[in-house]
Amino acid sequence: MPESYPDRLRRTHVEWLTTLTAIPTAAGHERRVIDWIRRWVERREGVSVDADGAGNLTIERDDAPDPSARRPLYITAHLDHPAFVVERIVGPGTVELAFRGGVRDPYFVDAPIRIVRGDDAQTPATIVEAEDRKPFKHYVAELREGDTEGIEIGDIARWELPDPEIIEEEGVGPVLHTHACDDLAALAAALAAFDMLLGDADASHVRLYFTRAEEIGFVGATEAMRAGTVPREARMVLLENSRSFPESPIGGGPIVRVGDRMSTFSPALTAGFAKLAEALAKGGGEGVEWGGNRTGDDAETGFRWQRKLMPGGACEATVYQAYGYEATCLCLPLGNYHNMANLGAVESGDEAAVAAARCGREHIALDDFYNLVRLLVAAGTGLSEAPPLLDVIEKLHAERRFVLG
Repeated sequence: MPESYPDRLRRTHVEWLTTLTAIPTAAGHERRVIDWIRRWVERREGVSVDADGAGNLTIERDDAPDPSARRPLYITAHLDHPAFVVERIVGPGTVELAFRGGVRDPYFVDAPIRIVRGDDAQTPATIVEAEDRKPFKHYVAELREGDTEGIEIGDIARWELPDPEIIEEEGVGPVLHTHACDDLAALAAALAAFDMLLGDADASHVRLYFTRAEEIGFVGATEAMRAGTVPREARMVLLENSRSFPESPIGGGPIVRVGDRMSTFSPALTAGFAKLAEALAKGGGEGVEWGGNRTGDDAETGFRWQRKLMPGGACEATVYQAYGYEATCLCLPLGNYHNMANLGAVESGDEAAVAAARCGREHIALDDFYNLVRLLVAAGTGLSEAPPLLDVIEKLHAERRFVLG
């Protein structure tokens, strides 16, 4: 495992992060992100990328051992983000779109959007009408410039937002504000960690796995589970960007997520990542014991992390578990979840907030991103199996039963 995370690598990884999180993507229309990944793989010797029947991507080293010889560690993320897809050209200046993802209704009222054509040119438009259809809500948008020439069915549209920007925030440090952290920031972290591990023979079992159409109900991941394209021996660590709350702050470090609103994750694998994070916070952590405080912040190592339930949404770790895989989740605390600015006030029903609801750029702390990469790199060679919970309890009992007389 690399002993440090030099500034030159951090700069490169932030370039990937900034580029990837600005790429237009939508459930079922992830082509641009997939093309970027394939170009990334082509620049690396001894690495291959393959797509399964659903278009999910697996990246692995040519020297990867057979799963039966060594259990693979799959670092996973999804390739889509909530966005519109053009479904009908209504007239010379009007289109009908379906929205694929979860965003509250107030954010669509008179919302400015950008339609991204196949040639990457963007056409500004405004939502003027909504229709609640199944399985996706539909919207009519009027173009603000020109006509629909060049716009085709299947083109993506997304919120009209400023370009990505890194802003220094007091008490947090540099924060990236961009179109789609969820889940493209996780994708960038996975690629960064995998790249750092390429020269380490002991990390040849690490694979990357990127899924499609997560935002509309885990469609790509479920398709893969049903087809059995992931080896049964795999340990799955899903990377996510999860809505930040006061108890899970941006800048508090990556989160070892013990569960979501649908399930709790594999205890042994979750505990393994918590132990590894605790070791990193202690500067290497030889002899770290199980139990005790599982949230760390060490000024000397610069490694911060959190351990939280994060019940605000569901993620693919639940899908992998449902099909019998050992799975857990690491996530970055996220601001403006699904681009919904001032979400807490809007959800509370505050009339002024609802009336003023507008989408904004998602944002994450760069230090959280760096520490997620550090944790993944450490997991490439240092992730161990947690001892069975009964063994931990019996050990404590053997040491301390004397107090009972």
